[in-house]
Amino acid sequence: MSKNFLFTGILAFLLSFSAFAQDLNVIPDTVLINGDTLLMLGDSILIEEPVKEIFWKTGGNYNLNIQQVTLSNWAAGGSSSFALNSGVSLFANYKKDSKVWDTQLTVNLGFNRQGGRDFETRKTNDNFVFVSNYGRQLSKVMYLSTQLDARTQLMPGYKYSKPAGSENEIRTKISDLLSPGYLQSSTGLNLRKTYEDKSKLSIILSPFTGRFTIVMDDSLSNAGAFGVMPGENVRAEAGMSLAMGVVDFILMENVTWKADLNLFSNYESFGNMVVNLNSIIRLKVNKFISTRIETALIYDENVYIRQDDGTSRQAVQFQNLINFGISLDF
Repeated sequence: MSKNFLFTGILAFLLSFSAFAQDLNVIPDTVLINGDTLLMLGDSILIEEPVKEIFWKTGGNYNLNIQQVTLSNWAAGGSSSFALNSGVSLFANYKKDSKVWDTQLTVNLGFNRQGGRDFETRKTNDNFVFVSNYGRQLSKVMYLSTQLDARTQLMPGYKYSKPAGSENEIRTKISDLLSPGYLQSSTGLNLRKTYEDKSKLSIILSPFTGRFTIVMDDSLSNAGAFGVMPGENVRAEAGMSLAMGVVDFILMENVTWKADLNLFSNYESFGNMVVNLNSIIRLKVNKFISTRIETALIYDENVYIRQDDGTSRQAVQFQNLINFGISLDF
């Protein structure tokens, strides 16, 4: 009797537990409120948050570099000086399904002040670059893209010289805000690739490119500066362009390279290239300090550079900056 009773009790317990477990597996009624799913379990309400897709990625970098030299009764000679260079780079990238939209803004401004000169404060770095690219995916790495590229400067630029027989320097205005300004719009095929180390490569070949040179300063416009007709403010060109961008390419540990190259050829003088190259090598010391080697190279046959002897001629424009200072990523 006792064994049968014990067996019957165990069997009844297992059947009861199985029934209870089956009740737990019953899918409760669901209620949608403002897009959230509510699961009703007795007196309790469990809110299941929907998974939110992230389509935008934004961020940037700010850098500040300062150099000061103070001399007083210094037997070796020289003069006191102060230099400041600052820049900000912002990006906003969008990706959803087959659509991508990448936008980047870079602004740099630098000054140098040195005693003993007629014009003590002088500009050393000044550029404004805005690039926006929208594309539709055709294959795994190929897109049909439209790109807008706008470039100018923020402050007036001067050429400093000292006339023969004069002890005083003079300065001649050679550029200003939107003098020149360059606006380039292009449509073509875009090869985009992202590597395992998160570095990116983008190459755009566009047979349909419009380029506009803007000179808003009246004195420069009347002189026909930067290729515009004397007295005109805009010069329009149609041609072909090739743009290549490299982002966060790892040269070695804590050393990255970022560069963009833009080539444009006018169909009227096809083969003659307008070249814009910008390169930044960043050597990261820690989260807040880094060294930056910035290089810019420009060639435009329509731009004549004023020389020290007073003449003007075509020439390659070259700028190189080595900065050590604060660098903040955000």
